[in-house]
Amino acid sequence: MVEWSDKERGIINSLFSTLDYEDIGSKTLSRCLIVYPWTQRYFNNFGPLYSAEAITSNPNIAAHGVKILHGLDRAVKNMDNIKNAYTELSVLHSDKLKVDPDNFTLLADCLSIVIGAKLGSNFTIETQATFRKFLAVVVSALGKQYH
Repeated sequence: MVEWSDKERGIINSLFSTLDYEDIGSKTLSRCLIVYPWTQRYFNNFGPLYSAEAITSNPNIAAHGVKILHGLDRAVKNMDNIKNAYTELSVLHSDKLKVDPDNFTLLADCLSIVIGAKLGSNFTIETQATFRKFLAVVVSALGKQYH
């Protein structure tokens, strides 16, 4: 079980309360699909993904990026029990979608980069460390079914 200080909880809640989900979600998933092109195989039904421009202008990718960020709301609301909060999603990604669990880490890295770029100097060392801790717990929870 992960221990969260009041300060860490405040950082996470503050960060998520200021995020523009449409902007951040779209940029994060697009970055992941462009930088790690093998992740595109899970999005065959989203239309053409043959170039960076095709990916960044794809409304299905943008919408799914927003959906991913709203999925993180579940963790924000259940910080004391993230693993159980993601049981259903872990099963879905493992058993039905057959997603490689390493992709969760790649997406978390892309999200950190996009948020860091957006926040600039406001993405302090402490904020980044807390956010990375949060994402590590989420990634572990999503990968739980694979163990």
